[in-house]
Amino acid sequence: MRKFILLIAVFILFASINAKPAQASEANQWLNTTGLSNGVVAVEYPVKAKVKTKLMIAKGQANYTYNLTAGGKAEQFPLQLGNGQYTISVLENASANKYKLVAKQTVTLSLKDSKVLYLNSIQNINWTDTSNAIVKAKELTKNKKTDSEKVKAVYDYVITNINYDNQLAANLSVDYLPSIDRTFKSKKDICYGYAALFAGMLRSLDIPTKLMMGNSEYVDVYHAWNEVYLDGKWVIIDTTVDAGFKKGNKKFEQIKNASKYTVSKQY
Repeated sequence: MRKFILLIAVFILFASINAKPAQASEANQWLNTTGLSNGVVAVEYPVKAKVKTKLMIAKGQANYTYNLTAGGKAEQFPLQLGNGQYTISVLENASANKYKLVAKQTVTLSLKDSKVLYLNSIQNINWTDTSNAIVKAKELTKNKKTDSEKVKAVYDYVITNINYDNQLAANLSVDYLPSIDRTFKSKKDICYGYAALFAGMLRSLDIPTKLMMGNSEYVDVYHAWNEVYLDGKWVIIDTTVDAGFKKGNKKFEQIKNASKYTVSKQY
């Protein structure tokens, strides 16, 4: 996690915008809004080789910014800033830290239940029903009846089998994105990977789960953890911290005290 704090730059970096946006007819080719009823949009923009390209999703003064990659397939992105009008923009690097606006479209979100947003596969919690980790989640919970039992089964598996990757933390790229199946196969990752894996496995079981970023009293660097909807409320579960506690034979509880966490981003 030593360099994990650099990742926040990926989500907030954008500078001067000095080009006219694409016309709406062009925007319709890269933005798919059929997932709005689930709180997501899908983007498939023709990223130019060697041109840093970002997607900005803004509502009011708040925004989330993501990297888009050349040759990438359509990816889903959440609209997690509440109901209302969002502006979705594509930005291309022009020079140094300056970006130009090349495409823009607005959409309106109107969800009756915001929890549905946290059941989706999105860019940084990317999974399908055939993902190895998802197949394992189904296996682990085959005979479990309640959500609490299912969460506990997946939680026990993650904190027992996934190790913290100190080498990755020490050499982390600012463009790092977790891969659920990569984490599952290698059995190691940083906190971002732990949280993405846990979220994907639980979402596949229809259990609303958030991936949170910010600060925690348990660690001294920028951190990632989860919030899970259980028994009518959101509770904090931190698989990275608890994996460490378990390996160190220390006492710990699955549900954490919210006062020990400060949120800056959620997905």
